[in-house]
This record gives sequence, structure tokens and C-alpha cells, in this order.
Amino acid sequence: MRNCLIMDLDDTLFPEYEYVRSGFKAVDDYLVSNHGLVGFLEKANEIFESGERGDIFNQYLDSMSINYDEKFIITLVNIYRHHKPEISLYKDAVWVFSQFARTHRFGLITDGWSVTQKNKIAALGIKQKFNSIVITDELGPKYWKPHKKPYLLTQKKLNTTGCNCIYVGDNPKKDFVTPKKLGWLTVQVKRDRGEYKDLSVKQEYCANFEIASLFELESIIKN
Repeated sequence: MRNCLIMDLDDTLFPEYEYVRSGFKAVDDYLVSNHGLVGFLEKANEIFESGERGDIFNQYLDSMSINYDEKFIITLVNIYRHHKPEISLYKDAVWVFSQFARTHRFGLITDGWSVTQKNKIAALGIKQKFNSIVITDELGPKYWKPHKKPYLLTQKKLNTTGCNCIYVGDNPKKDFVTPKKLGWLTVQVKRDRGEYKDLSVKQEYCANFEIASLFELESIIKN
């Protein structure tokens, strides 16, 4: 039985939209307190729920006819990235840590800005649950997934080989192609609100298994 269970973070262990809303709230508090600007939270959530990404701060400021420069946008981005989020684990993630604590070693591989991912891990209270944590940004931008370095580093930190590893993630564009080449078993969790649940990719990028909930991991692990 493969005894190393390595997880992605965003939309695998907790809903990423909770982090987004929490970040919008932090920016909204700043805009109200420091600039007397209101309505950002509602506008940002509206834009996000419509499926748009990337320039939400600009869209809000433009809608308010506010003059701004790139420095102001950077300030808002930094507030968003550095804020202490209000987020919580999925129920099935809580179950995973309880169910496999005695039989498996846990690893985490996550992309994203280092300070942001560290704040998420702290807010979720899960640091001590992992035998290995690899935040790819700390290795350097070129080592974000799907680069092989974070996967090989995880094997080294867990003192294991690919044939003992299971990787669970949500993004087929980058999560599974490399660990499959290293002999890992890969599992895509396709949640109802997952960003990538309907994404179509070439076969080499697909996970070995697809599940709708982490509760389904037990049958995969046992078999």
C-alpha cells in the first residue's frame, strides 16, 4: 500500500473562494478606513462570481471614477496577499487527516506567493499535520508546478520513492503530469465550485483517478 499522501492546498483542502472573499474584505477595510471609499466588497464579489479574474481592483476604481496609479494597485495587491485570512478546511479534508493519520505520512505541495500560502496554512492550523511542506515559491518562480523539483524534494523529505506516493490536487494543467512520470498515483478532486473541474486537457495531464470528494480516497488507497 502506498503510504505517503501528498496534497495540494487551494480547492483541495479548503475552498479558495473563501480566501478570495477574505482578501476582498481586507482590501475593503483599508479603502474605507484610509480613503473613505465604499462599495468595494460588493463590487469585487460581483465581478469574481461572474467569472472574471485579474483586474478587479482596477475595475472597481474605474467604476468609482477614481484617479489612481500603479503604485496604488500594488498597495491593494499587497494587502490582499499579506492579509490573515478567515478560511476553514473542507469537512472531507478534516476526515482525511483523521482517517489516515496512523497509516500515512502527509506531504503538501502548493504554488502561490510564499507569504500568502504560509498565512493560509497558519489560518487552517494544519502545519503540524504534515511531515513535509513544500511551498514552490520558496524554491524560485521557475520551480512552480509542474516542475519536477518540488515533487523530488517531497520524496526526499519523506524519505520515500514515487511508488509509495499518492498526490491529490485539483488543477490538471499542472498537478499531475510530473508526478505520474515519477511513478506517483494521482487523484483529481473535482468539487462543485472548483475552478478546474470542467477543464479538458491532454491525456498525459489527466490524473489516474477523478473523485468528487476526498471521502472517496479510501477505496483508491485500499485498492
